[in-house]
Amino acid sequence: MVVILNPRVPFSAMSIPQILKKFKVVAVVGVSRDPSKDSRMVFDYLLAHGFEAYPVNPFAEEIAGHKCYKSLSELPKKPEIVDIFRPSSEVMPIVDEAIRVGAKVIWMQLGIINEEAAEKAKKAGLEVVMDHCMRIENEKLK
Repeated sequence: MVVILNPRVPFSAMSIPQILKKFKVVAVVGVSRDPSKDSRMVFDYLLAHGFEAYPVNPFAEEIAGHKCYKSLSELPKKPEIVDIFRPSSEVMPIVDEAIRVGAKVIWMQLGIINEEAAEKAKKAGLEVVMDHCMRIENEKLK
């Protein structure tokens, strides 16, 4: 069991509103082809709300009419935010790749917490948000 003292506090020097206003190119890692899944709803939301979102899923060719990429390194544009919809145990290799491609922010969605990966990203100069939903946080800006 993992105990998080205050999971509502982002692991970042920037505030969540600052991150959402500054960075608009998002790689959604683990996005589903199923439109009823949270990852797909967030992907669709980001596209509809001014973000340039890229689906990353090695098992899909296309999602919502958009070419799907197998990894961050395949994206046509450097992602600013890497939005992660994978189990906490699978976050570290995603963080490693995000660092390699020059991402600015690691965003772990609701329920996704990996302190070790967050610390590694932070040491590499990335902003980190854990256990927060981009859609919910963006809606708070309205």
